[in-house]
Amino acid sequence: MRKAPLGVGVFNVNLAPLPMADRISILIITYNRPADLLELLMSLSAQTNIGGVLEEILILNNASTEPYDDVVNYVNTHPELKAKYILSDSNLGVAKGRNKLVQIAKGSLLLSIDDDMVFTDNADLQKFATLFEEPFFKEANTGIITFRVIYYENKEVQVTAFPHKMYDKYKTKHRFLTAYFAGGAHIMKAEVMKKAGLYPTDFHYGMEEYDLAYRILDAGYTIGYDDGVTVAHKESPLGRAPNYRKLQMQWINKSKVAWRYLPFKYFVTTAASWAIQYLRMSRGHLGAFFSSLWQIFKIPFTEKRKVISKNTLDYLRKVEARLKY
Repeated sequence: MRKAPLGVGVFNVNLAPLPMADRISILIITYNRPADLLELLMSLSAQTNIGGVLEEILILNNASTEPYDDVVNYVNTHPELKAKYILSDSNLGVAKGRNKLVQIAKGSLLLSIDDDMVFTDNADLQKFATLFEEPFFKEANTGIITFRVIYYENKEVQVTAFPHKMYDKYKTKHRFLTAYFAGGAHIMKAEVMKKAGLYPTDFHYGMEEYDLAYRILDAGYTIGYDDGVTVAHKESPLGRAPNYRKLQMQWINKSKVAWRYLPFKYFVTTAASWAIQYLRMSRGHLGAFFSSLWQIFKIPFTEKRKVISKNTLDYLRKVEARLKY
């Protein structure tokens, strides 16, 4: 017998339906995790006042090789989820997959969540629907907010999903403004993507959030964090050691981002620092190392630059962003 969703509790909230302008489209990309996705949908089905806040759930199956019959059956028997299940003919990757869902989403708020997460309170969607109206975020013109992520297994905070590199300094803050967002655990205003543009389509994996984050900031929005909603992530607390291909993509993509948006010195420090990181963690694969160096060497000749404004750079320094790598 399948267990109930983790930690679903009771929370007293105003159950009045929200205006249409505040309804949420939930965007989920899935690949070979039907059981995890099913538990996520179960935690969504348990949400308070789901009909008053939910516009739709859009599920993109990124050409999985495992069957999703249980997921499809659950969607078909739970109309309150308003779910649309899309099976892709090929693996679009994260960036193209999110772009596909963003372009068909109808809600004015877009909630992106990984398929191996679950909500921990049945009032979470209700909280999300009014989060941007909180004075702290409204006054800062915040366009995107990351929420709290804990490990499913031991309930400890997942530091790699925390949207600030100075974790020890910021871990006790309930909300703050920051420089980037966690791709698998965030909510944004739909208008943000219309002004800042979509995810970069040349990034199959890694650093696509940084690219979009700089454009969001340069469009006049801020990026925030709020711990009022907590989701549990089934990633192992021991972490997933990245293989050399993932390290290679992260190195190249982060260098591209630095070249596109930051002053030249940060492109140099980013490329060099990630080269050292690759050598330290890849344990060999020197062929990939030298091919990556060649690709990074070509970046200034193949990539256009649109350096962020002085105001955006001042904001990044104010929120103590890490710019060197």
